[in-house]
Amino acid sequence: MTQRKIIVSLAISADGYIARPDGGVDWLDRPRTAGDYGMRDFYNSIDTILLGRKTYEIALGFGKKGSAFSKKTKNYVFTHTPPATTDFPVEFVNEPIKEFATRLKAQPGKDIWMMGGGDLIGSFLDAGELDEFIMHVIPTFIGEGIPLIGPRHLNLPLKLIKASNYEDGVVCLHYSVIKKTGRQEGSKQKAVGRTQ
Repeated sequence: MTQRKIIVSLAISADGYIARPDGGVDWLDRPRTAGDYGMRDFYNSIDTILLGRKTYEIALGFGKKGSAFSKKTKNYVFTHTPPATTDFPVEFVNEPIKEFATRLKAQPGKDIWMMGGGDLIGSFLDAGELDEFIMHVIPTFIGEGIPLIGPRHLNLPLKLIKASNYEDGVVCLHYSVIKKTGRQEGSKQKAVGRTQ
């Protein structure tokens, strides 16, 4: 049985932001769209969604209140201060990411959608628990905003799986994360030692 993957799938501006500083995503409203950019197929390939608290609060405002959370998926919201109750089909998580992700991936099911935001994506990268990125680059500069990944000192290589372009100028970049192994870390340290 193939292990489940945790996949970041989101839209980013051409200058690398996932939202404006206030969380606004008005720049995603395209005058001419090229279908759903593969989102229906992707949604059918997952059964679990991971969100940070800020992303959860933004999602609450989409459409009818709470309509962003389907009972067809398991929805986990990461927060240090979970509310006592919720009216929506979500479970709040406050535990180490490595332990949570290891347990989740070991359960049978489809792949897992990391919806964001940037701080949660960065924390999962730090823990070595992200497998793929699917980024729809919107041909718009927004100047400032929330970055794809919260500030980190990363040097993490990616391997291109597929690149697609759409007639409205959107480009989809699909990468796998190249996982660092103990052997790679050791080789890197030796190489650094030789150059000093």
